Amino acid sequence: MAYNFYAFIDRMKYIKRWSLMRSVREENIMEHSQQVTMLAHALAVISNNIFGGNVDVGKCVLYALYHESSEVMTGDLPTPIKYFNNSIRGAYKSLEDKACDTLLAMLPEEMQGELTVSLKPDTSSKEYVLCKAADRLSAYIKCLEELRCGNSEFEKAKKSIEEDLRARNLPEVDYFFENFIPSFLLTLDELDGGI
Repeated sequence: MAYNFYAFIDRMKYIKRWSLMRSVREENIMEHSQQVTMLAHALAVISNNIFGGNVDVGKCVLYALYHESSEVMTGDLPTPIKYFNNSIRGAYKSLEDKACDTLLAMLPEEMQGELTVSLKPDTSSKEYVLCKAADRLSAYIKCLEELRCGNSEFEKAKKSIEEDLRARNLPEVDYFFENFIPSFLLTLDELDGGI
């Protein structure tokens, strides 16, 4: 018997983000998920090594890796629509849960339990909180990239995403902003890797 789970997940590369906005560079949910995974890892390490936290780094990374999985079936619903009101938000959440259940059913039974934890995470956990912050950081970095290219379409999004991130009151995010975000504003020559 063939299982379709990983073939579906591989289709993340076809799902475009930012569909309502003009982008200088298109972004798909596969590359976005990779960036969110990297950022979630960074936030988890910052939490543990800078602030003395007790975050399960592996769990945080897996939450991030699979956080957009349902969108291979639902597509990427733009944020203003997804969060327009509680009714739409609830209906979309239900649709995402159904998509995750459908994906999980595409695995051998012996693998389903392990991947359920990643596709349907504990939303009350610190790992999930950091994953969601990493997701927003990725969106913020996208805004910086677009603005550096002269695309003012992302100005309002940058402002609202930064306000949202700051309102989360996460020292890990504040630390990332202070120590890493400035580098995203540099050119390749200014980054100077010293090679």
